[in-house]
This record gives sequence, C-alpha cells and structure tokens, in this order.
Amino acid sequence: MTLEERRRRFGILAVAAALATAVACGGSGYSSSPTPMPTPTPSSTPAAADVTITINGMAGDQSFSPSPGAAKPGQTVAWRNADSVTHTATGTGFDTGSIAPGATSSPIAFATAGTFQYHCTIHPSMVGTLNVAQ
Repeated sequence: MTLEERRRRFGILAVAAALATAVACGGSGYSSSPTPMPTPTPSSTPAAADVTITINGMAGDQSFSPSPGAAKPGQTVAWRNADSVTHTATGTGFDTGSIAPGATSSPIAFATAGTFQYHCTIHPSMVGTLNVAQ
C-alpha cells in the first residue's frame, strides 16, 4: 500500500470516527433525555413607582387619572394602561414609549418641580398634566 493510499484510508477512518462520536453524544440533534429549558425571567416588569397614573382611554383631558397627577421632586411616576389599545405618555423631556393594554410603563424620575403637560403620541387628543411640587 502506498503512502497516498494510507493517508486516504486514515482520513476516511477519522471522518467515520468523528461521525460515530457525534451520533453517540447526541450530535444528531436527538437525545434520549430532553434538556430542560430555563424559564425566562420577564424583563419588561417595571420596578414599582412612587406614583401611578391610570390611562383610561380616549377621553380628552379625562384620559389620564388622576388629572392632574401629583408627585414630589425625586419621585418616580409610571403610567398603567387600563384601556384596550396601546397608548403613550409623552411630554417635554420624557416619553414612556408604547404601553400595551394592561401594562405599566417603566417609572420615570422627576427631579425638579414644575408642571408637566403630556399627551399620547398615538392619540394626540389624549392630554394630561403632572404637577411636581414639594
């Protein structure tokens, strides 16, 4: 047997051994016992806010409750969507992003006192006010 023939045979044997090992180790994609999958931890669960404002639906200046909302400087505010469609609460310097029906936004910190007008970017007729004062 020539050197070339021995190399070819060795290569064939190496490939066969690798395939046999893969099959024996479950490399075919099948295994005798299922591997448990980890349960995902919801990352969209927001932390608790100091103040929660409820989104009631498309009712002009009565769309958000309480209206006006009240918070102290340094407190956080979240919006809970009690309506059946997606809404936002967006004002100068803050935006909750889309809030699905039944969901609550991530808390937003209001560091300074002031009166903050806001609206739903999806439904601009929905307006609210947040008073941040001592």
